[in-house]
Amino acid sequence: MPLSIAGLDHLVLRVKDLAAMERFYVEVLGLSVERRADQIGMVQLRAGPQLLDLVDAGGLLGRQGGAPPGAQGRNLDHVCFNIEGFDLAAVVAHLEAHGVQVGESGRRYGAKGFGVSVYLTDPEGNGLELRG
Repeated sequence: MPLSIAGLDHLVLRVKDLAAMERFYVEVLGLSVERRADQIGMVQLRAGPQLLDLVDAGGLLGRQGGAPPGAQGRNLDHVCFNIEGFDLAAVVAHLEAHGVQVGESGRRYGAKGFGVSVYLTDPEGNGLELRG
């Protein structure tokens, strides 16, 4: 079963100064605050039908990505794609059939509300999330 990408769900940026980045994206670019998850150091901003997640690189979630953004650290955590007709077992089977190591799956919040998703990486180690 080939996957059918329906669109981009959200981007996750790891940031050094969460408050300054939130001000920039809200006050300068006009995004709106969709949801806060202060316990893990994240604010989700609405960008049309998609979300931009800002994650404090020093917070609970952000520390999982290593060094903060800069010459030796990355600031893009992962890209999330919506999958049409998402069936977790079928998606996992498809990925594994192509030799992809599948990561954690679970119910998470995205641009269309809560839904099931699964994590993986591309051949160069970039984080991806596929969700229904």
